[in-house]
Amino acid sequence: MKILVVGNGGREHALAWKLLQSPHVDKVFCTPGNGGTATMSGCENLSLSVEDFAGIANTVKENDISLVVVGPELPLSLGITDYLQEQNIAVFGPTKAGALIESSKTWAKELMVEAEVPTAIAKTFTDSAAAKEYILEVGAPIVVKADALAAGKGVIVATTVSEATSAIDALFSQGFDKVLVEEFLEGEEVSVLALCDGTDVRSLWPAQDNKRVGEGDTGKNTGGMGAICPAPIATAEIMAKVNSDILEPVVKTLQKKGINYCGVLYAGLMITKAGEAKVLEFNCRFGDPETQAVLPLLETPLEELLLACTQKTLGKQPALKWRSQSAVCVVAASGGYPDSYQKGYPISGIEKAEKDAIVFHAGTVLKDNQILTSGGRVLGVTGIGDDFNSAIESAYQGIDKIEFEKIYYRKDIGHKTNKA
Repeated sequence: MKILVVGNGGREHALAWKLLQSPHVDKVFCTPGNGGTATMSGCENLSLSVEDFAGIANTVKENDISLVVVGPELPLSLGITDYLQEQNIAVFGPTKAGALIESSKTWAKELMVEAEVPTAIAKTFTDSAAAKEYILEVGAPIVVKADALAAGKGVIVATTVSEATSAIDALFSQGFDKVLVEEFLEGEEVSVLALCDGTDVRSLWPAQDNKRVGEGDTGKNTGGMGAICPAPIATAEIMAKVNSDILEPVVKTLQKKGINYCGVLYAGLMITKAGEAKVLEFNCRFGDPETQAVLPLLETPLEELLLACTQKTLGKQPALKWRSQSAVCVVAASGGYPDSYQKGYPISGIEKAEKDAIVFHAGTVLKDNQILTSGGRVLGVTGIGDDFNSAIESAYQGIDKIEFEKIYYRKDIGHKTNKA
């Protein structure tokens, strides 16, 4: 079978890489793809925008493609699934109505309240003065969020009232017309990516993402500087409660709203000191870079699971199979990220790095037979090991061999784990 992956990041490279491991997948197309998908055997990039729904539909028909897998949140929020489904094309990814769970923080919070899932208390504001008044009333630490899509950078954890009110000004000045002010929760964050067919839900192994740009989890929020899987703090007992108290109630509530949610239900959780999982946010797609740490450990063929979701047969699938190992993904970023940075630098050492680890391309492009940097997060280097110590060692042995101008990566990804 042939599959089309929509998107151009590290997540999409990981999806294409995983899909091509199956003997039943003959070819993967990526649109628009990146330097990694351009050079991967069995994969072909197409010069189509993720918003070119008509072009994507025509490509599917012309190439006899069996399944479209949508990576990023933007085309999902714009209704790519609705458009393709109207033409009887199988799509893994929720409809525009389902994607509201990520594209509107307010809608998602109302859904959580209706589903009675544990989550932080929040209020929505369309007026900056009212938001600031509320912040002065409740105090800090507190969390300020853009209501709409913000490429992973619309969340500010404010430790002081001054920082929180500045965040309000910043988000409104950036053009967001609605913000959430949310209770600050203490604990450790965990990402649970669950597959859903509209009725049944299957969680993948839990991962942890390092959002802050600086070591020791300091500095600005980014799209993610690294990830580990499986997250030790998300014990079997906690995961059982995540499934029964969070994922299943949310799917049932979506059903009540008439939403047939087929895709990834990504729960961003805080595991409190008391061991309770509370929802920070939901996303409507695979996480990035969590996917680059989760998929290398999955043994069940990915296309079987994604097809089962589109055919509403996920509940009939056998238990997922996993490698009894650990994965650590370290992101190599452009100097200056998440603020301004330069593009177009040649990258060397990828082949050497691949002797130690898996290298997933994110912000890269193939030009004149040379891989160049083309984004803030350039590569995700994933080490696999029998424990976290060996996975960390593999990841850093790999990334240390990669060179490009102003390369930057955190040296402490995975170091908080129990490295027994």
